[in-house]
Amino acid sequence: MTKLLSILSMVLLFTATSALAKTFKVATLLPDGSSWMKKVRSGTREIEQQSNGRIKFKIRAGGTQGTDQVVLSKIKRGQLHGGALAAGSLTRFFPDLQVYNLPLTFASYAEVDYVRRRMDQTIIDGLRDGGMVSFHLAETGFAYLMSTKPVQSVDDVRKLRAWIPDGDPIAAELLKSFGVSPIPLHLVDVLPGLQTGLIDAVAAPPVVALALQWHNQLEYLLDVPLIYVYSAMAMDERSFAGMAEEDQRLVQASMDDVFEQIDRENRTDNQKAFDALLSQGIKVVKPGPDELAGWQDRARKSIDDLVRSGEISAGVVETLDGHLRSFRALPAGNSD
Repeated sequence: MTKLLSILSMVLLFTATSALAKTFKVATLLPDGSSWMKKVRSGTREIEQQSNGRIKFKIRAGGTQGTDQVVLSKIKRGQLHGGALAAGSLTRFFPDLQVYNLPLTFASYAEVDYVRRRMDQTIIDGLRDGGMVSFHLAETGFAYLMSTKPVQSVDDVRKLRAWIPDGDPIAAELLKSFGVSPIPLHLVDVLPGLQTGLIDAVAAPPVVALALQWHNQLEYLLDVPLIYVYSAMAMDERSFAGMAEEDQRLVQASMDDVFEQIDRENRTDNQKAFDALLSQGIKVVKPGPDELAGWQDRARKSIDDLVRSGEISAGVVETLDGHLRSFRALPAGNSD
């Protein structure tokens, strides 16, 4: 009888452990072999080892599962469990996460760092409340306007045929506020669009333009950090909650560490990419004080329009503005 109970206990223990074992399928547009993917794969291998094989990840990289919007649809249907995604694609879960993407909000990376130390957790918590578990947010960088013709003023930009990510209504509204008729394309269609003349301008961080070879079709870069862009590794909350609490903590800690490294290193990569663009012939255009004031006025109006339309809450914009005022009031050299 004792032996039978012992065997029964072992069976029950094995069954309970197996029930909590998980294999997560996640997808991303990031290409295999990239610095990002090497770190993500290293992190998931560590999770598998530390969980004794209970938690595994199958990563589909390079856009093989489709665009960010397609990936999110597959997550909803249970075909995938998560993805490394552009933050703008996650607005359905927490609209206020686009507060970092508001145009001409940040004048420097020092301002970004000050605000993010105070607001990142709000975004992570908001996504969790909306049904998506995210980890440390990862900087993609400042997006600069790059074009086939020189642009200095808001009037100049109205003549452009500018790309926006397909399925990003916020980006569309922002461009429209500058008087531009945006042309939505999937990421893989941007290079052909530039080659055929369908579009003649993009707004992207230097590292993206360089990696995707867009710079070969462009000639000018407007030296104004138009929009701060970031990404997130997000997982369906119900799938994540299916793990044992110990494994949830392991995955959270490991992926936070991975994306903190990516966040930090991407800034250095962007600075190198900016220099590389210049070395390969991209010409920098610096707007004068009057032109810059015109950009700032139009940006402020576009933010006000977004608040009025309900695309983003007035409260989160006020919170960000308050942090920026506090930072700008600090003595020079003090960014704490």
